[in-house]
Amino acid sequence: MRRRERLNQILSVIVGHGSMDVEALARQFDVSHATIRRDLELLEQQRLVSRTRGGATTHSAFTDMPLNYKTAQDLDEKRRIAHEARRQVQGARVVGMTGGTTVAEFAHLLLDHEGLTVVTNALNVALHLLDNPRLRVFVGGGELRSSSQETVGHNTESFFTQYNLDVAFLGVDGVDASAGCTNYDPAGARANGELLRRARRRIVLADATKIGRLALAQVCALSDVDVLITDERAEQGQVERIREQGCDVVLV
Repeated sequence: MRRRERLNQILSVIVGHGSMDVEALARQFDVSHATIRRDLELLEQQRLVSRTRGGATTHSAFTDMPLNYKTAQDLDEKRRIAHEARRQVQGARVVGMTGGTTVAEFAHLLLDHEGLTVVTNALNVALHLLDNPRLRVFVGGGELRSSSQETVGHNTESFFTQYNLDVAFLGVDGVDASAGCTNYDPAGARANGELLRRARRRIVLADATKIGRLALAQVCALSDVDVLITDERAEQGQVERIREQGCDVVLV
């Protein structure tokens, strides 16, 4: 396993558990204690984790997994989800899009689309869509999160209230049958929740690693989501409980 991939997975494990010790990480990744300590030192320098006696915990400044860490993870599954999302556009004229790596993969598939208006708070999504001059793109202002390249805050939320959307595509950090859709960043959760409320049809894009995960702040209940697109690795019990909330689940 390359170091970058190991760093991605170590950070995911620490975020998922809240904290981990060196011995458990070394055993899980089959590397020496010294290697794990060096990895944790690098993650601490990036203000992603805080070292503790014998391990690490998430950094106090942590709000979300950095985009460069998330982009390389589960890429094949994210691309399959993106292709299904493109089919779900279904003649919509105005769509809303949050940030997130899976949503960004979906945006790549809109470069041959015509007659579509996109409303988003994700700068990376908006800049990518500019490669297609046949798309109209509206971008919300606000505080820019370096981790997700999304704008958040009152200005972003107010921006979303100006638009009526045919369909919204949301990327989230966690999907749980009881807790609903959640994000690590409370401000981002509020902005994305406002985008969702402006849409007639609401679709969440989340690979299987997000299913059953609970992040800090709720974006919405699953009863507010029309379709969840995930991959076939998703735990079947969670999938069935999500469907019981009235949300259609598409496995790809």
